[in-house]
Amino acid sequence: MPNTRTNSPRSALVFDLRALGRQAGSARTQQLTAPAPADLRLELVSVPEGADIELDLRFEAVTEGVLVTGTATAPVTGECARCLGPLTDTVTASFRELYLYQDKRGKHDRHEKREKYESRDRHDKHDRHEWQDDSDEQDDEDLYLDGDLLNLEPVLRDAVVLVLPMSPLCREDCPGLCVECGVPLAEAGPGHRHDDAADPRWAALKQLTDQPNNQPGRPAGAIDLQEG
Repeated sequence: MPNTRTNSPRSALVFDLRALGRQAGSARTQQLTAPAPADLRLELVSVPEGADIELDLRFEAVTEGVLVTGTATAPVTGECARCLGPLTDTVTASFRELYLYQDKRGKHDRHEKREKYESRDRHDKHDRHEWQDDSDEQDDEDLYLDGDLLNLEPVLRDAVVLVLPMSPLCREDCPGLCVECGVPLAEAGPGHRHDDAADPRWAALKQLTDQPNNQPGRPAGAIDLQEG
């Protein structure tokens, strides 16, 4: 299927799945280019907002909802963690997520949780409260379809941010910055060096040895020792 650019006014990352239906096993694939949402970033690197993200998606109807599987390839810009120079790269993220039908809200995995806790002690109030808390937490984590609409943005965001490098490099062998002057060593070249700085504790002695010697026959740099 040829790549297409989505122009839906609702969002390029919201997909209408009416044509997919609810028959378990039915599936459709889609390849498209969508603009990157805002704030896909870490400290040193990010996906520019509005940049083209190449998506390769597969939607499959299952009993509980729609299983979406895909990859996203996105451009990355930022600065090198060693030399602080600009860098560009691409990342590819894979994801697989189940979106539940709205009429499955609160029912997904709840039956299994109920059996788990009721098998321990049907009269233990602590277990019943624990089951309820876990069920509420599960509801918060689950993703749901909005009617026939599937919003891919939260899944895409999590997947892309997870593959962004924590310490990006402009190149694998980047030598970084000179610790003395801060110049990028890749630009300075292999001959870049600094003379060893004099130890300030020897500064007074150096001043003595640098004084002109006006006494004939006296070795240069000799120091007078006063006799008590």
